[in-house]
Amino acid sequence: MKIRHFVLGKDEADWVKVRNAVYRQHPTFVQITAEDLRKVEKDPEFDSEGRFIVEVNNNPVGLVHAHVDKFREEKKGFVQMLAVVPEFRGQGIEERLADTAMTELQNRGMKVVQSIVEGDLQEDVRVWKKLGFRLVRRGSIMTRRLDEIKSDVGENMEVVLEPLQKDVDEDLELLNQLINESFKEHFNWRPTPLKSTVYLVREDFSWKTQGWFFALLEGKHVGFVGATIGELDNRAKNVKRGWILSIGVLKPYRRTGIGTRLILHGMNFLKAKGMTTAMLGVDDSNVTKAKQLYVNVGFREVWNQSFYEKNIV
Repeated sequence: MKIRHFVLGKDEADWVKVRNAVYRQHPTFVQITAEDLRKVEKDPEFDSEGRFIVEVNNNPVGLVHAHVDKFREEKKGFVQMLAVVPEFRGQGIEERLADTAMTELQNRGMKVVQSIVEGDLQEDVRVWKKLGFRLVRRGSIMTRRLDEIKSDVGENMEVVLEPLQKDVDEDLELLNQLINESFKEHFNWRPTPLKSTVYLVREDFSWKTQGWFFALLEGKHVGFVGATIGELDNRAKNVKRGWILSIGVLKPYRRTGIGTRLILHGMNFLKAKGMTTAMLGVDDSNVTKAKQLYVNVGFREVWNQSFYEKNIV
């Protein structure tokens, strides 16, 4: 077994081979190609330094991504992916990869490491607990069919909904401001750079069809919603599924039905595009109690995420 650094411009094919095999059935992971990964490398937040591939007899069987967020002041690093193909799990490879990731993050000045365990990957839970990590948060992936979207469920009808124009710089600046103001109390928050918002709306290959909408109340922009479609993943899995990618309401305007109005509009956008289901992700302990809003409009939990952390200094 050999663990080696990912080589930018050379190892994309090996990376996606392992990634796609491990996460084929995962609801939030889009199946990608090496060319797709090269597009991802243009993301302002992309970090190639902390990527490692493990080989057995020169065949790639696992990977880990020890990510350093260059826009975060807090010295917290993230193990964004710890993946081993099924036939090699439970043979000690996960522990080796986890140790490699922690060493990488420590060498790059991180003081805290956070990992995410997807679904019921008990082998990953065992690894992180063995290494002294503690559970700090849980999140959920939720879904809802779009065949019947009810109205008059508490939505604020005084709100005016205005579509974002992605070619208008001022609209993207406004969206970026609303994102940062709406999410600044949230778990793991740090300011989103404008260039990251621009990349998401204009260039992100994963979400070719997007609908972003502003909520205006008495002429003031007070919230937003982004509804998107991952066409590549839908074709691969033979589904018609869209996502409520992001939704936020400024703090003084919460609990007034604006969030309900926004999510209903996002669902109707997806339905008009031919989607039959909508999905979204949520922090279970979200300070805005967002999960209850989603339950109220018909979403149900289908997948869970567990966040583990450890101090490494």
